[in-house]
This record gives sequence, structure tokens and C-alpha cells, in this order.
Amino acid sequence: MTPPVQPPQPLALYGPDFAADPQGHYRRLREHGPLAPVRIAPGIDALLVTDYQAAVDLLRDTHTFTKDPRAWQATVPDDSPVLPMLGYRPTALFSDGDVHARYRDAINDSLALIEPHVLRAEVARVAQMLIGEFAATGSGDLIAQYARRLPVHVFVTWFGVPPGDSERIVNGIAGMFNSAEDAATAYADLVEVVTDLVADRRARPRRDLTSYLLAHPANLDNDETVRQITLIMSAGHDPTTNLIGNALLHMLTDVRYAGSLHGGAMTAHEAINEVLWQDPPLANFAAHYPRHDTEFHGVRLRAGQLLLVSYAAANTQSVPDLSDPGVRSGASAHLAWSAGPHRCPAKQPALLIAMTAIEQLTSQLCDAELDVPVNGLKWRPGPFHRALVRLPVRFTPVDMTAETDRHDAAEGASDGPSAVSIGP
Repeated sequence: MTPPVQPPQPLALYGPDFAADPQGHYRRLREHGPLAPVRIAPGIDALLVTDYQAAVDLLRDTHTFTKDPRAWQATVPDDSPVLPMLGYRPTALFSDGDVHARYRDAINDSLALIEPHVLRAEVARVAQMLIGEFAATGSGDLIAQYARRLPVHVFVTWFGVPPGDSERIVNGIAGMFNSAEDAATAYADLVEVVTDLVADRRARPRRDLTSYLLAHPANLDNDETVRQITLIMSAGHDPTTNLIGNALLHMLTDVRYAGSLHGGAMTAHEAINEVLWQDPPLANFAAHYPRHDTEFHGVRLRAGQLLLVSYAAANTQSVPDLSDPGVRSGASAHLAWSAGPHRCPAKQPALLIAMTAIEQLTSQLCDAELDVPVNGLKWRPGPFHRALVRLPVRFTPVDMTAETDRHDAAEGASDGPSAVSIGP
């Protein structure tokens, strides 16, 4: 008698082995077909969609699948480190239909207040300030000293966060994505900061996105407002940080970009596009749950079962020839921004932040090069992101005192910058 075929064992995506070689893991997973079993934390399993077409089908199928995780969440320990990323909250990310539309409208209308030319100027100002803090030393860590700090300055401006709380926001978001033992504590601290901010703006509105969300026709209550803000921050900060870091690494190590840091033909836009195809900063996410027992791309699914989309695996399965200049300039069919009704609403501001940040840095530190071998770089563990721990570089020291003083004077004359336009 032929023994029964045993289902494959889930492949772990949360340890250092996965962080060091995600593409190797995706190749092994593809051997099981378009969906494969993975373990995203101790005792927490999921099916990972690695096939491009299956991913697109899942992201667009609102009839078969729901974004509401509560049925699945009831089967998960309350202290699971993935719950800060996957556990239910009243936000656009975890809702469907009219509820999703209500939250999504509030977010879209708020983000529409961000003036691109003002945002670009604000990012350039912050970039100059941050670069000036280490440019004279001839070395730096482009993650800790630049990529991680720049987006949070923008969020502080957008939402009116007290500057003293910016580090708590960064640490809270990073803790969520790491999905380690302290993830719940990190998320709770992030919520506390935003809860205090929302309570203050409910009583004393100002010209910022927090006040606008509270006044939006969607009539969000305080908790709903807190959750939309934490969603925008978490979806915007860590992935943007990672996009900046991954694109800078790409420019520093890909021979086609030789000379790009001092006026070469390959641009920041091209580096970002290639990273979004090959090494997206949000690698695995888009949690979906079958509404009922069903079959999807030849795989039997249980109602409430967790499915995740691997943007990274799906992209690399269908990546075009990016060495072709015609393809480089226009390829945008990757899934780094997701697809369907839950497609990222902040694509344009995120691209503008990343592109401006890279252009500012490469124009100032034009001879920067890695200060460690490529194989000496470390990646943060975790199932969801693709994120460097550090990006150490060396370069010819630059005295930016005069430039920093000029920006400080301009800021003082205008009573500080604002990246949003709320109206009179």
C-alpha cells in the first residue's frame, strides 16, 4: 500500500536564516506550487502566495476573501508577536465594503492635503539637516543616521506630533515589524503617543492632519482616528525607511550605477524602481482570510485560514529585464504597492520622500562607498519586511555648516515649514 502523502512542513520566515537569504526561501516555497505553508512566528502558520497571478487574483477577490482577521485571531494566543501587525483594529486595513470605504475616504482625503512641492522642500530641508550632522566625519550609518530618521520628521510635521515623541514613534513602528517578543509593548507605546495627540487636537484643533481627520465628514471617533493615524505611520515609516536604505545599497553595489553618485546616467528613480521589483521593503503582507471553505489555484482552503501575499516572491517570478533602458523607465506592474481595493494610498508621497532623500544624499556625499563587505551587512529578522540593520559608508568629509545655517535661517523666517495645506 502506498503511504499517504504528508503535507510539507511550514518553512520559518522569522529567523536570521530567512533574513539572510529570503530569495532562497522563496525558491524552496515555489516547489510546492502557488501557495506554500510558512511559519511566521512560533506556533503561527500561514499560506504564503508566491505566484504573481495568484497574488493578483487574491488581492482583487473581495467576494471570496475578507480582510477582517477576527475569526483567525480567535485561534491565536493573545501574546503572539504577530498580532501588532495582523490583529484586528478599526482601520481601513482590516475592513471590507462600506466600512473600508469610510475609513479609506478619510485617509485619502487627508493625504490629498499634502502639497508635493511643499513636501519635496520639507524633505530636502530635513535631509540637509541630517546629512550635516555627520558629513564632516567622513563616515556614517545611512540607516540609523539618515533613512530611519528622515520619514519621522515628515510625520511629526504632518500630524503635529510633539518632537519629543518622535523616537517613541520610530521604536514603536520598528517593534511591530520585527514581530519579536516586545512587539505588543512597542505597539502599545505608539498608540499611547497618538492617543494623547488626538485628545489634544479634539480639544484644540490646529492646521495638521490629526485635526483634519477629526473634522472629516466620516465622523471618526477618537479611537478610530488613533487607529487610522497609527496605520498611516506604520505603513509609511518603516517601508519608506527600508526603501531608502535598500535603494542606496543598490546604488552603492550595482556596477551599472558606478558613477551615479556623482552625476552618472542611472538615477534614484531607476534604483527605486528596481528595488521595488527585486527587494521590496514590505516583502510579505496583505493578510486575507477565506469567507468559507473553498479552493484557490488548486489548493483547498479553510474558512478563516490566514493567507499572506509575498510581494517579493511574486515580483521576482515575473520581473522584467531591468537592464533594458526601455523597461527601466516604465515598468510598474510590480506588487510592492499591493493591488485591488487595498492598494497603498500613499504611493506618491512615499516615492517623493524616498526619491528626494536619495537625491539629496547622493548630491552631497557623491563619493560614498560601503565601509564593510557586502556579505558583512546584516538584515533585520522578521517575516514582513526587508530591512537592513546598518548601512555603514565612508566618504570625503564635507563641511555643510553654511548650508545648514542657510536652511535654519529660512525656517526661522517662515516660522517653520509645513508639508500640508489645510486651507483657511
